[in-house]
Amino acid sequence: MLPALPRRDGEARARLEAVGERARPVVLARDRALNVPGRLGALIPGGALPRGVTVTVDGRTGSGATTLALELAASVTATGEWASAVSLDATIGGEAAAVAGVALERFAVVPHVEPSRWAAVVAVLIEGTSLVLAEVPRHVALGDARRLVARARERGTVLVALGDRWPADAALRVHVDGGTWRGLDAGGGLLAERERVVRIDAHGDAKRSRVPALADVG
Repeated sequence: MLPALPRRDGEARARLEAVGERARPVVLARDRALNVPGRLGALIPGGALPRGVTVTVDGRTGSGATTLALELAASVTATGEWASAVSLDATIGGEAAAVAGVALERFAVVPHVEPSRWAAVVAVLIEGTSLVLAEVPRHVALGDARRLVARARERGTVLVALGDRWPADAALRVHVDGGTWRGLDAGGGLLAERERVVRIDAHGDAKRSRVPALADVG
């Protein structure tokens, strides 16, 4: 885990860039997509995310949107590559990531990122990881968003914008609705799992399906 960065200073930026250099993936020219397994992958065209695309994931609180975004990160770390996350208020943490299947030794999280520094932090992580999961702050500038889309495309990094505030284009838009929890029987038992209703829109071609989820975090 990366510590919070309280100030805009050279030392903090250098630290981020050093992590990026250590985590920078070596990608063969033929390996131009990140495979997404399971029923979620079946909804994505080709079952994979082309490197360099921007994806939005949104849903109301408790719908499972954060869990689904972390599952995309898990598909990256499962191949031995690095993923990273930018959290506005530390809602994305190691426990939730581990439950979603993320290999924590290949997952960097920058928590408590101030909105004024958000675009700069995301840009640095794009340079060094295969997937960046970023909670989007309120009133993010359209120009900043477009520059991040361009940088992700150039570097071959998948950018996952979490929330409904993304102002720029995205190759894939994922909307998650919460479903019914299972596990309670005759008034007893544990909440074990539920199905999420997931709608994926890829360039206007929408697909909708129910995708099982364990231990949703939001």
